Amino acid sequence: MPLDAKVQAILNVGKSLARPPVELQTPEEARAERAEMMARFVPMPEYADVRVADRTIGAAGREIGVRVFAPESGGSAPVVVFFHGGGWVAGTLETHDPYCRALAKEAGVVVVSVDFRLAPEHKFPAGLEDCLAATEWVMAHAGELGGDASRVIVGGDSAGGTLATVVALLLRDKGVTGLAGQILLYPTTAYYDPPTASYLENAEGYGLTRKGMIWFWDHYLNDKSEATDFRVAPLLAGSLAGLPRAFVVTAEYDVLRDEGQAYAKRMAEAGVEVTEVFAEGMNHGFAASANEFPFLPQAKEMLRRVAEWVKVGR
Repeated sequence: MPLDAKVQAILNVGKSLARPPVELQTPEEARAERAEMMARFVPMPEYADVRVADRTIGAAGREIGVRVFAPESGGSAPVVVFFHGGGWVAGTLETHDPYCRALAKEAGVVVVSVDFRLAPEHKFPAGLEDCLAATEWVMAHAGELGGDASRVIVGGDSAGGTLATVVALLLRDKGVTGLAGQILLYPTTAYYDPPTASYLENAEGYGLTRKGMIWFWDHYLNDKSEATDFRVAPLLAGSLAGLPRAFVVTAEYDVLRDEGQAYAKRMAEAGVEVTEVFAEGMNHGFAASANEFPFLPQAKEMLRRVAEWVKVGR
């Protein structure tokens, strides 16, 4: 179907600001642009009662910052360890604060958003190491957060979805049991070369571009040889068997569409319980980005579906 009219309107507003595309920016400029956007963000009043606290956790010999979002409802709740998108370079706790608040309220979960180290100052595997360490800490200390250690889920969008997929794989390989699920919103699961059909069809004009993805990859990796590592491109993992159930979202007008669908298919073929949702007329970022999430009914519907998926697994 055609690109959704509201998505197009949001893209038109972005074009009117006449900002350079991300591939022509420095990492500092890209981060500053997102910080400026968040400074203009009007909080959504329906999520004002979510309790929010910043803290650090000691894990793997270092201090890792997290932001904890907890619903007002008492009792022990599932925990979602969330890794923000932003191409491993430009996202922050702030850019995904609105989505994490909404997820905590709608799903009745404790959300632990991880402030992992960013590239290019900290290239692969630094950010991944933070995400893995934070997840293991949460699995051991969920009760301190008002959460249930037997119901810990990893999740993320875009590059954060990549980190979530790899954390799940690494925990499986370490023999760690108890991870209850994966929420993967349009994840990156493969390197950009060779390009998929969606990389070519959606290369320009829909927000995230092929050139933009190349920019992110070039900042994230130390060397292109790392692109064959499954911790970078989880679609290359030898086996996907034994992973927890997964909720996977892909978008029609997204360069990452095909690799997300391929990863969902491989998990299903390996016996993993997969709920796959294809968002027609949507682009990359629609479900969790503060640019689009507050304004799109499709994003609110996707949030509802994620919440229902979490509740069914309780």
